[in-house]
Amino acid sequence: MEKSFKVLEKYARQQERDIEIPDSLPCIPLRNGLGVFPNTVVPFYVGREKSLIALEEAMEKYNRLLFVVNQIDPSVENPGPEDLYRVGTIVKVLQIMKLPDDTFKVLVEGLERARVEDFISTEPFFLVRLEVLKVKYRKTKKLEALMRSVKDKAIRYFNLTRKFPQETLVTLKEMQDPDRLADFVASILPVPLETKQELLETVHPLHRLEKVLSILVKEIEILEIEEEIEKKVKDRIEKTQREYVLREKLRAIKEELGAEEEVEIRELYEKVEKGDYPEYVKEKAVKEIQRLEKMSPYSAEATVVRTYLDWLLNLPWNVTTEDRIDVKETRKILDRNHYGLEEVKERILEYLVARKFSKNLKAPILCLVGPPGVGKTSLGRTIAEAMGRRFGRMSLGGLRDEAEIKGHRRTYVGAMPGRIIQIIRRVGTKNPVILLDEVDKMGISFQGDPASALLEVLDPEQNKDFVDHYLEIPFDLSQVLFITTANVLHTIPPALRDRMEIIEIPGYSDPEKYHIAKDYIVPRIANQYGLSRIEFTPGAIKKIIREYTKEAGVRNLERIIEKVVRKSLVKKERKHLKIGTKDVEELLGPAVYRAEDVLEEDTVGAVTGLAWTPAGGSVLIVESLLVPGKGNLILTGYMGDVMKESAKIALSVVRKMCGEECRDVFEKNDIHIHVPEGAVPKDGPSAGITITVALYSAVTGKKVKKDVAMTGEITLRGKILPVGGIREKLLAAKRAGIKKVILPERNRPDVEKIPKEYLNGLEIVFCREITDVLKEAVLG
Repeated sequence: MEKSFKVLEKYARQQERDIEIPDSLPCIPLRNGLGVFPNTVVPFYVGREKSLIALEEAMEKYNRLLFVVNQIDPSVENPGPEDLYRVGTIVKVLQIMKLPDDTFKVLVEGLERARVEDFISTEPFFLVRLEVLKVKYRKTKKLEALMRSVKDKAIRYFNLTRKFPQETLVTLKEMQDPDRLADFVASILPVPLETKQELLETVHPLHRLEKVLSILVKEIEILEIEEEIEKKVKDRIEKTQREYVLREKLRAIKEELGAEEEVEIRELYEKVEKGDYPEYVKEKAVKEIQRLEKMSPYSAEATVVRTYLDWLLNLPWNVTTEDRIDVKETRKILDRNHYGLEEVKERILEYLVARKFSKNLKAPILCLVGPPGVGKTSLGRTIAEAMGRRFGRMSLGGLRDEAEIKGHRRTYVGAMPGRIIQIIRRVGTKNPVILLDEVDKMGISFQGDPASALLEVLDPEQNKDFVDHYLEIPFDLSQVLFITTANVLHTIPPALRDRMEIIEIPGYSDPEKYHIAKDYIVPRIANQYGLSRIEFTPGAIKKIIREYTKEAGVRNLERIIEKVVRKSLVKKERKHLKIGTKDVEELLGPAVYRAEDVLEEDTVGAVTGLAWTPAGGSVLIVESLLVPGKGNLILTGYMGDVMKESAKIALSVVRKMCGEECRDVFEKNDIHIHVPEGAVPKDGPSAGITITVALYSAVTGKKVKKDVAMTGEITLRGKILPVGGIREKLLAAKRAGIKKVILPERNRPDVEKIPKEYLNGLEIVFCREITDVLKEAVLG
């Protein structure tokens, strides 16, 4: 601040002072008790929306001029005209700096006092009509005497505080203008907001100097008492050891200020005695309070102990919420918020029913695995609501520091408990539902392995005595219902995966997406936009699903539907919308996704395969062709290593099946295998039988049926092994118009789990060996 006053003096000499002030200006309320006086340069911070708009208006339309005024009650977040003083200061903005927290630091120069005559407008910012407060006066002998007294007292005050540089004293001595002198001294006095406002409202410099002089006299008296205490303490230093003297200094300060530290210690003891804490927590707290008692209250170590006690005594060691053990009501809440997901819902209901008979039942560790957008994260909040528990969420994506899980030791500067303990304190109970999101996306760095740190948290046999490095004593996590989510399982360490109950959530079929859109998404969007009703025809929703989205979940579907609603609102401008198939095409343009390619006729060397992708199942055409050559195998179509190995196995199987009759075919031709859409990466063993049938067809010249699709892994012995993603692959086959699907025999249980209505019109054939596949798929 001292430098600011020096800048002002220099600025006043260099800049023109005759600034034209308009009758009305944007107004910014101040709530930091700062008080801006004329003839001073002061920084303040702007973060509220109204204030930011007012600042922008001042810069663009009012020649950088503003009116700043203090709030009567600084705690009011959105003040109205009745919450502001009427007298403030007209200022000119000198500099604006944006800070990392999106607030702005504004440096202003105070120009004139002014009184608010009227609030012209209060939205979107305060615009006020002003009366500039000026007074004519003569420099009388009394005024001259007052100036001398204020200067003398201010110099004495500066010397006692020792906080101001020599340049400030020089500036003070050179001041000859009583108005400027009064504002200069008033701006640096440590007085309450009400007193600063009183000085600001005092227009005549004579009266203002009298008030400033009175305040200076009081402040000097307080500083002289403090100096006397320091002198007493220094006298004692000469008589005894350093430790004894420090205690005497503390005693002397307590004589003047009261025994605040003793009150704090006593309150901590009372809190431990009356609180509902386990015995080992009380013992630890008492030891820490005794340590705090022996420390200087102003030492860094004392601050560390206070922070530790704050965490220790404010954790819900024995606070729990009562579970809502009502199966019907729980089922109703789960069904209301989520469509499908029957396996997850059944598992929660099983747990609640078991809780009826055993209050000591350990909470399960559930891991919801599925593609993005199927509702894994939102399910955690619904489970908490259904059980009547509080909810906390922690994202593990990209986490690389194990201290985020288990906390920092107190020896480190800025140490804090881990995020698990932080969530427990925030929710205020020891049995919340905690969702650990994206457990498959943690990393490892030099700061440790957070996945390993989670082992103790997610083990029902160990988390009863979970020890956070910061707390250093065990906290019972056995009653917490942990729910983790992941997109894939293979990136989760086996030891961690073993501690969780895996529940796979498959992607949604088109009929399921239709129901979710109709019964959940559309009503939610209508409520969000304040519309009375939104009607989508069945054809419109199905068109969006098939032609404008391609995903396993419904996240993008919701975005597209919301986009249709927005565009329809712009077009129709009414609260009741009815949207049909033609409206969708008109609003969204041509279809983004076309129907998948299928074989139009029985073909030699081309076979329809089925593939799984993160966006669901898809149809995959595998092509095989013989070209003159030397028996080389050519693979194209952006295949991964596993798929290339499947092609080599398929070639060996076909050579064995064809025998000596086809030796010349293999020796005099190169075999080219291609999977269309060469820019799209493809991998995995599930195309094994598809490649084998394509090769067999190309070598023998026999055609493959166009309406047959297949998936399965092939072995060198011609056996067919099971593969994953059966549900998504079958739905893709049905969507593409396939009549028959060939699957490995060992995938029969996966098919039995799929609702029959999803498979109507689809013939499924289970095979054990490649010869069975050839009988079903190859003509002749």
